[in-house]
Amino acid sequence: MGRKRIKLDKEIWSCSMCLDLLKDPVTIPCGHNYCMSCIKAHWDKEDEKKLHSCPQCRQTFTPRPVLVKNTMLTDLVEELKKTGLQAAPADHCYAGPEDVACDVCTGRRRKAFKSCLVCLASYCEKHLQRHYDVPPLKNHKLVEPSNKLQENICSLHDEVMKIFCRTDQQCICYLCLMDEHKGHDTVSAAAERTERQRELEGSRLNIQQRIQDREKDVKLLHQEVEAINLSADETVEISEKIFTELIRLMARRRSRVKQQVRSQQRTEVSRVKELQEKLEQEITELKRNDAELQKLSHTEDLNQFLLNYPSLSPFSESTDSFSINIRPLSFEDVTAAVSEIRDKLLDVLREKWTNVSLMPTEVNVLLSQPEPKTRDGFLKYSRELTLDPNTAHPWLSLSDGNRKATLMSEQQSYSSHPDRFTECLQVLSRESLTGRCYWEVEWRGEGVIVAVAYKNISRKGTGEECIFGINNKSWALTCVKNGYILFHNKVHTPASGPQSSIVGVYLDHNAGILSFYSVSETMTLLHRVQTTFTRPLYAGLWLLYSFGDTVELCKRQ
Repeated sequence: MGRKRIKLDKEIWSCSMCLDLLKDPVTIPCGHNYCMSCIKAHWDKEDEKKLHSCPQCRQTFTPRPVLVKNTMLTDLVEELKKTGLQAAPADHCYAGPEDVACDVCTGRRRKAFKSCLVCLASYCEKHLQRHYDVPPLKNHKLVEPSNKLQENICSLHDEVMKIFCRTDQQCICYLCLMDEHKGHDTVSAAAERTERQRELEGSRLNIQQRIQDREKDVKLLHQEVEAINLSADETVEISEKIFTELIRLMARRRSRVKQQVRSQQRTEVSRVKELQEKLEQEITELKRNDAELQKLSHTEDLNQFLLNYPSLSPFSESTDSFSINIRPLSFEDVTAAVSEIRDKLLDVLREKWTNVSLMPTEVNVLLSQPEPKTRDGFLKYSRELTLDPNTAHPWLSLSDGNRKATLMSEQQSYSSHPDRFTECLQVLSRESLTGRCYWEVEWRGEGVIVAVAYKNISRKGTGEECIFGINNKSWALTCVKNGYILFHNKVHTPASGPQSSIVGVYLDHNAGILSFYSVSETMTLLHRVQTTFTRPLYAGLWLLYSFGDTVELCKRQ
């Protein structure tokens, strides 16, 4: 009994609108109590009707009652709070201000479970049961609870609008069909909805496909960002090492020049000071002789003068022959040499720095274009490539502006370089490849491998990590007189197409597309790779068989 009493008390002191303990309670003329903010919000919505009602008993008031705080209820609620009594838990069966209420309930109305488009009314679960039990009601169209049921009533004829006028693109009732919409193209609203639903589903499928495409594009852009960051980090790291080495070398050379200048300075100063000391000693001796002679010249006693004269040391010329030529030692030669080194270094930096192209990466994933169909279309993306001598195997001779490689029978006089392939007869391009680009390779001889590779492919030895197409850092098309084979990560895929001495390579780095073509009067696709490139690529060539075989990067046409 005690529990039941407490529950009753909670309901008494709770606002029927917010289901919480009354806050600033007010009593309206019908006697029901509400939070001041709740009833104000309810009546604010009814201001346009000039008629204000009680949410519980539906009694109406005109004009809008003035709300006055009920001090007694306020004190009681505050006292209840002090005793630990809390608000009644929210009863989710009853409709709140934002809910659709059952149109059949009286008093405190429950939430609507469904709305009927035929009855144009909303029902709670209890009052909806008739639509399931009564045969005539079973065919009624039930929808999710809606506050907009009255919008289905024709404002002219007060009839349900079940017809759609395609001419005027609006819903009408059957009386409108006989009047102002007579002769118009009309169908049932249900039929129009079915057709529009079909169109809507088609639109959704298109949108979902576009979402998938754009998500793929976003993923590609994310991978592009990662590739850019990785490439930039590697470049900065390598550049820092090189510049640190240069700075260390310059510091050692500076120290050496400084030591040499100071050593020569000490030698010359010591020589000059030694000569200076000898001269100062001779001056002292000469001054002493001069003083004795002066003293003797002032002796008036003839006998004394003649007696002392022979005892004086006769003046004699110095035995040392000093050839003093006042010519300060100059270090102009050293200054000139250092200046010459500076000028040469600046010239090298200016010349080489112009080759450091930090062009923005072409990001066109969102506006991606299809692969060209004609040779002229491919040539729009043509790149002028050259071979990097620092990567060429010692048996490969480069010529024609480093565009042509020939397999020689003896080693070439290349300097040692960490980028050089030491065992595989391979060479990479000097230029990196990103965005969309196209180049052509012409080969003569027994066979050639046309490849692309990441810069960090290994260079030493004959292991799998060095060979084009036998690792995950390169893709290689083997071209021989009896056919073509594509290699990547030790997987080989036969490729078919007409024999040609010219192979075209198309790269769309952002889209992850690498295509090889046989080039003659027409372009024939030999093989297309679809993948994700994580960093810039470099063109690669590998002469396979005979001395004298050549392969050349064709000039841009």
